[in-house]
Amino acid sequence: MINYGFLLLSDDMRSRKAQDCWGHVQQIAAQAERRTLFLSLWWNALDEKLADQLIKAAADYKYWLGTMRLQKPFSLSEIEEKIITFKDRSGAKGLLKLYETITGRYRFKLLTEGETKEFTRHELNDYVRDPTPDIREDAYREYLRVFERDAPILGQIYQSRVRDWKSENVQLRGYPSSIAVRNLINDLTDDTVDVLLETCRENVSLFQRYFRLKANSMGMDRLRRYDLYAPVTLLEKLFPLEETVHFVLESLHQFDPIFADYARNVLDDHHLDSEVREGKRPGAFCVSVEPSLTPWVSTSFEGDVDDVATLARELGRAVHYSLAASHTTLTHKPTRMLSELASSFCEMLTIDHLIAVSDDKRMRRDLLFKRMDNAYAAIMRQAGFVMFEQKAHERIPAGATVDDLNEMYFTNLLDQFADSIDLSDDFRYEWLGISTLYHLPFYTYAYTFGRLLVLSLYNQYQREGDFFSTHLRTILEAGGSDSPARILNRVGIDITSHETWQAGFDALAVDLKELEEIEGVF
Repeated sequence: MINYGFLLLSDDMRSRKAQDCWGHVQQIAAQAERRTLFLSLWWNALDEKLADQLIKAAADYKYWLGTMRLQKPFSLSEIEEKIITFKDRSGAKGLLKLYETITGRYRFKLLTEGETKEFTRHELNDYVRDPTPDIREDAYREYLRVFERDAPILGQIYQSRVRDWKSENVQLRGYPSSIAVRNLINDLTDDTVDVLLETCRENVSLFQRYFRLKANSMGMDRLRRYDLYAPVTLLEKLFPLEETVHFVLESLHQFDPIFADYARNVLDDHHLDSEVREGKRPGAFCVSVEPSLTPWVSTSFEGDVDDVATLARELGRAVHYSLAASHTTLTHKPTRMLSELASSFCEMLTIDHLIAVSDDKRMRRDLLFKRMDNAYAAIMRQAGFVMFEQKAHERIPAGATVDDLNEMYFTNLLDQFADSIDLSDDFRYEWLGISTLYHLPFYTYAYTFGRLLVLSLYNQYQREGDFFSTHLRTILEAGGSDSPARILNRVGIDITSHETWQAGFDALAVDLKELEEIEGVF
């Protein structure tokens, strides 16, 4: 029997403690950043010879120290850095806080169950994937209406954010471009990101083909943008938690018993919180506090197939942290570009196992549709945001208006969908609600990178079988102790190569072909 551990606090206590704790953590982090600023400035001020000597003697801290030196060519004097830090409190950070304050107060009205109710943005998300077409449309229209209303204000906040980003990073620090800032943070070359985005552009027709298939499956001539994530069928089967846990562990064990052992530790150490309760933080996540401790996993398990995938994904994160536990506190967590690798891979193992053992052809069909929906959301949609940002960061300093930005975003969507989706004009305001564009410019290509990499690796696993598990372990055991490029090079993967990213799309093409064959039966 597997033991399940839960956090035993009242709902009110959990909610208050979570809010108080998070606020306190943010304060501590801000104080720590200010008080340790001198360290990075001192470290980057060292001459190259002395820094190299110290790095060579730093054992597992080599990469951590090395990444700090990456910023050296773009660092300013200590007084200039302090001025920027103080400026940002009421400048860029003040604008971002204003954006969150404005959008955080939004309430959305929707007619449901015979009466008009108010919803938060998070609550409204459930309705954009509703099985009923009219409800999906109403939810999207209401969401976009509210953001359109404040488009002049939210658009000006974004314009100021972009100008500040370019003024500081390109004009003062000397980065070659606005996106180069994010590339250096991710320790990727500009050429690598260019190849990744270009491969996405070349494969946009794959998803257009999928959208046409989905429309046909739903009895429609063409999908509306409101129907993009609509469920094709309604699976009523629910999976009990204990049965799901055993199933996930079995899926991992078939791939590599070590994966299953590390996932089982989360359960045996009572580090799984799967309870559904009021006041609990939404979503699912995995937290590693310190390398020697078993990671904690939180998810709200209700038993549908999405919950099965979510549990597999978060246990996969725990496996990643555990495999890298030999590293220091500063280097055991994977870098952002590889942080989704184990989670997505374990999810794919579980869903493929579910497909393989299922006698229900409709379930197999639905799972493949979900996989393609999720692939679009993680790959092409995220790459599209970055393509929009590249144009926005180029044109805003040249005088682009908010209306110009709306038109640029709409054109970006037309490029993605062509004639495969009926795109209504209200979606030109969608970008105003993508908070990542404001807070973390060019961040979203990390999702594209991660998902395509997983698909490419999974395709390799299906060709090589058991031999591949050693390669994946090599990658995961590295944690964050080296650059993404060098970690992947150890197993023969070149992220500067077009073929690496194309292999991910090729794997999706196999799924799409299988889905088309299944659709021919129905």
